[in-house]
This record gives sequence, C-alpha cells and structure tokens, in this order.
Amino acid sequence: MRLRLLLCAVCCGLVSAERYKPDWKSLDARPLPKWYDEAKFGLFVHWGVFSVPAFGSEWFWWYWQGALEPAYIAFMLKNYPPGFTYAEFAPQFNAQFFQPDAWAEVFEASGAKYVVFTTKHHEGFTNWGSPTSWNWNSVDNGPHRDLVGELGTAIRNRSLHYGLYHSLYEWFNPLYLKDKASGFKTQEFVYRKTLPELMDLVKRYKPDLIWSDGDWEAPDTYWNSTEFLAWLYNDSPVKDVIVVNDRWGNGTYCKHGGYYNCADKYTPSTMPKHKWEKCNSIDRISWGYRRNMKLSDLMDVPTIIKDLVFTVAYGGNYLLNIGPTSDGMIPTIFEEHLRGVGAWLKVNGEAIYATTPWRVPTENATVPVWYTSKGSTVYAIFHTKPTQYSFVLSSPVTSDTTVVTLLGSTEPLKWAPLHSSGLIMLLPELPFSTAGAWAIKLTGVA
Repeated sequence: MRLRLLLCAVCCGLVSAERYKPDWKSLDARPLPKWYDEAKFGLFVHWGVFSVPAFGSEWFWWYWQGALEPAYIAFMLKNYPPGFTYAEFAPQFNAQFFQPDAWAEVFEASGAKYVVFTTKHHEGFTNWGSPTSWNWNSVDNGPHRDLVGELGTAIRNRSLHYGLYHSLYEWFNPLYLKDKASGFKTQEFVYRKTLPELMDLVKRYKPDLIWSDGDWEAPDTYWNSTEFLAWLYNDSPVKDVIVVNDRWGNGTYCKHGGYYNCADKYTPSTMPKHKWEKCNSIDRISWGYRRNMKLSDLMDVPTIIKDLVFTVAYGGNYLLNIGPTSDGMIPTIFEEHLRGVGAWLKVNGEAIYATTPWRVPTENATVPVWYTSKGSTVYAIFHTKPTQYSFVLSSPVTSDTTVVTLLGSTEPLKWAPLHSSGLIMLLPELPFSTAGAWAIKLTGVA
C-alpha cells in the first residue's frame, strides 16, 4: 500500500511538474545548466568538405558559385578542370589520418572543458550518416566514417563535454531555395531536413550543447525553433544538461536562447547582463583550414590568453576555433598554440575555471589588471611584466586575514594596505611565461 502511494505521489509530481512552453518567455526562463558557466573555456572545430580546397575560408562554395568572387573563380580555373563541381571535392575529404583519441588528447591538453564539433556547415555535408542527406554525408561519401560519433566517444573518454555545431540552412539545397522563394511561407526544408537532423543528432549522440547557426535569412517561426527547444528542454534525452546558444532565427541572437553568442568574435564594451560566449579563431581570417594561411594571420598564445582572460572577467565563456586538414590532421601550429594555452591554464586555471566576475572587472594600477573571483578570493591577472618589484592594486579591500600569493608558488608575498582600499606588494622574480601572463591570488579580501 505504501509503495502504491509512493508511486502515485511520484507520478503526480511528474504530471504536475512545470513544462517549458514553445514561446520565448518560457524558454528563456530555463536556468542555464551549471556545468557550462563553470567550464569557461571550450574548443570549436570546423571540419568539412571545405577543408579540401582549403582556400580562402569555409565559405568557399558560396564565394565561388554564390557570390562569384573573382579570387575563388580564378583559383578553380587555375587548379581544376572545366566543369569541376563542388560535389567532386567530397571523395577527397578522406580523413585518412583522423585519430579521434589523438585529437581528444590535444583538446584535453589545451585545458578546454568542452568541444563543439561541426556536424554540418552551410554546405550541407553532414559528418555523420544523416538519413536525410543521402550520399552527401561522411558515411556514404568521403571518409566513410561516422566522424561525429567517433570524436564524441573519444572526447567523453577524456571527461570533456561534447557540443555539436549545426547549420539550420544550406546554401544550395533545392528545398531551402524553394522555401526562400516563397518568402518562407512554406517549410518543406524545415520538416524534411532541419528538424529531422536536429532530432537525430540529439537522440543519437546526446550532446551537452547545441551551437546553432545559419539563422539570419529566416525568422524563428520558419525554423519552428521554439517548438524544437520546448521538446529539447522537456522530453529529449538531454533535457537536464543541454545548453544552447542564441542563433535560432533572424533577430533572435543576443535576445533569446540559453547563452548569447551575438556576432562572431563578439567583444562587449561593458559587462553583459546575460551569460555569453566569445567564439574566436586562431586563424583570424578563416574558421576552416586554409592551405594559404600565413603565420602573421594567426593569433599567438599571449593574444589568446589575453582574449580568454578578458572574456572570463566579463562573465563570458571563450570558444577557440581550429580547422583540421581534409586528411584529419590538426596543423602543428594549432596544436602548439593549444598546448601553450593548456600549459598556462595548468598553473593559472584556478583564476579561470568556475570563477565569477568581480565587482571591478579591470583596473590600471601598476600595469593593466583583470579580476575574477570565487567567494572572498580574488584573482588579479596581468599581461605586462612590471618594471619594478613593487606592485599596486587599488581595488581590493584587505583585512587582517588577507593572504597574497602568486599562482604557481606557495610562498606568500609581502604586502601592506593602502588607505581605505588597495594594497602594495613585493613581487618575486616572475617565472618565464610563453603566454606572457601571471595571476595573483588574494584570499580574505572584499
């Protein structure tokens, strides 16, 4: 009898539990799963058929046959026979050296806590055996492998969170072009392609994050975005852990969604009031691999660290992109940069992971400083090596219990308070840092 009453109570509780409605007011009220804010640093991976020509950018097909950019047309005329089609690149996307475990080891070594992998870019080629993308997917064509599944297994074996990038639209898909010609009054592409693919990805791979893109041409009502998100939050197998961004239809970014990407490489001038993410690419020019990239086109490790620290100090997550080669290699320069970031985070990650913005995000005392915090512990991160050993911070309010240390060292630093707030400390000889950044830990301050 007691068991029957208990089951009844549980069932009644499930029925009466609040469910998210398919409207933005309800969906936007969903709390962001805790893991995402604590992670702070993730990696973005752009990989697809565009990695074969590897020229210009991952928008190669569009610039060549959509926008008719002269440089792309000239590239094709010079290097490929007349009549060559974009589809003929797919068999050359062979991923012959792709070792997902080796990728995952590099990603873990970078200090990233989550990885967002391209399942399908705007070209429409899917990196898994999508049943709605016949012969234009990585199982039937090119690598003849389930790239999404293989990498997901390797990523999770390293205890990293796995996110999936997915483009809502496809440049040249006839179904999409037909809907577009109707002024998006018809939704054949959505019902036959976009929604089936999204639901297949969720059910098959159970991602922790969906990074939606390709939203700008049509409104969210065309994409049925709120209906999909209501299912995702209420009934999907990942309803309790899933995180989504804000690109769900023209006009939704920076307004709706789990966290905000806003524009690519978004850099706010003031502290955002909503959780946000800055996505940036080591190659400043392209998200996909380019054979014609130059060293001067790339962000170096100190620049990456500075961007990461700024983003976290302003309450954001930092998503750093790489583009592998068509045969499945992470370019050596990208791996070197990722390991360099990881080496810095191994020493200073305490000032990044699971932190919150402090009441003062930045100041310019002895040198420019960025602040993060955990309770009564404050971290002051600086990128310029001081010219003297005395170091002043004007914002922290000290107490008799304040302890000051340099991350990477256990020896407390000598310090003295300044007037109503601030302190002056004596720095030791700072250790060499290829990242060009150091962090001071202050416990017992306000």
